[in-house]
Amino acid sequence: MSDFDFDLFVIGGGSGGVRAARMAAQRCARVGLAEVAEMGGTCVNLGCIPKKLYSYAAHFAENFEESHGFGWVGEAPVLNWDTLKSNRAREISRLNGIYVQLLKSSGVHTVNGWACLVDAHTVDVGGKHYTAKNILIATGGKPSIPEFPGSEHVISSNEMFDLSPFPKRLLVVGGGYIACEFASIFNGLGSDVTQLYRGHQVLRGFDEEVRTFIAGEMVKSGVALHLNTDVASIERTREGLQVRLLDGSHITVDSVLYATGRVPLVEGLGLDAAGVRQAKSGAVEVNEQYQTSVPSIYAVGDVTARVQLTPVALAEAMVVVDVLFGPPAGKKPRGMRYDFIPTAVFTHPNIGTVGYTEEEASEKFGKISVYKSDFKALKHTLSGSTERTLMKLIVEDATDRVVGLHMVGADAGEIVQGFAVAMKAGATKAVFDSTIGIHPTMAEEFVTMREAVKR
Repeated sequence: MSDFDFDLFVIGGGSGGVRAARMAAQRCARVGLAEVAEMGGTCVNLGCIPKKLYSYAAHFAENFEESHGFGWVGEAPVLNWDTLKSNRAREISRLNGIYVQLLKSSGVHTVNGWACLVDAHTVDVGGKHYTAKNILIATGGKPSIPEFPGSEHVISSNEMFDLSPFPKRLLVVGGGYIACEFASIFNGLGSDVTQLYRGHQVLRGFDEEVRTFIAGEMVKSGVALHLNTDVASIERTREGLQVRLLDGSHITVDSVLYATGRVPLVEGLGLDAAGVRQAKSGAVEVNEQYQTSVPSIYAVGDVTARVQLTPVALAEAMVVVDVLFGPPAGKKPRGMRYDFIPTAVFTHPNIGTVGYTEEEASEKFGKISVYKSDFKALKHTLSGSTERTLMKLIVEDATDRVVGLHMVGADAGEIVQGFAVAMKAGATKAVFDSTIGIHPTMAEEFVTMREAVKR
């Protein structure tokens, strides 16, 4: 019998932590898990799920307007912000309960409280010590807000879902996917939205054409986008929050959202005491098997600051479980690769992307061919909307393999997910060309682009 209380103790009840705990317990491991907040982590409580629900809500205003072109008449309903907040809270509470039940039914022992490492095999939660053969850190990340005159007046993405009252004038500072998503969402819900970004274009790291295209679409929909600028100071006045920009100009708003990045949640974890090595950013350093500098301690998800996506944390968690407890019968141990990870940005319209940008592909593969289509979707021939769709393929000439696929348009995430499977399998442009399209859909455009626009 082991001298440890547990075979695995997980710190953090988010996506990666819960997945690792459940799967380890199902392999007859003795598993403990500590969580100080509601189960589900950022994704369920303050990220992916509530954000997507609000994105759905934000689309209704434009849908009501567009319906007139299809013969529907009458006035559009009015948003009841409190009803939306209440319904969202009820759904999140339901999901919290499901996570708790999943852990319980798997036999995981859960502890409510802040967990801190004592040493390589010991965790302190509320003054009580738990020992484990192995420990997994899955604490995720948190919003990062810089300090400047008046920074005490700003809010992070954590507070956006329960704002009271609804912000009629909203300033969004940042150019990443969180900033762009909230700018689109609140613009759709009826706010007068201004977005500031200090760079030359939003969504750094995405394909350059995609960045330019979505910026144009967001501006068309009503977001006032200001690039190459930043906030100098914020002051609360009778008229609202007066924001002074670096160029000396002012803007007055009701709320200021800072979405300027996230950092690993590592404070108070006792990493130094346990000897766990960290990067300058605070991120926990791990090897290919997610083992830290302390052999008995592992880490997955946003706390490692590799790729900050929920499905990535889930996949990393499964690698750790296979390493510690072996793969399922008849299966090989799982590994994790970070190329061809599909992702979506729930702007209006959505972005879906997988693989390399044109710039990255050119640098990595040398000779490439680029296929592109920019068009008005069939729906908008009657809707009256000026929204356009962009679809783009990047092909490595030497192998004919499709190495990049990008889309800006309705349901882009849903469409790109399927193509990601093909690209992961190494599909070539010839395979795309020989695939029959589903007509009439936007997705068929990916298998009907024949002429390269750039080589």
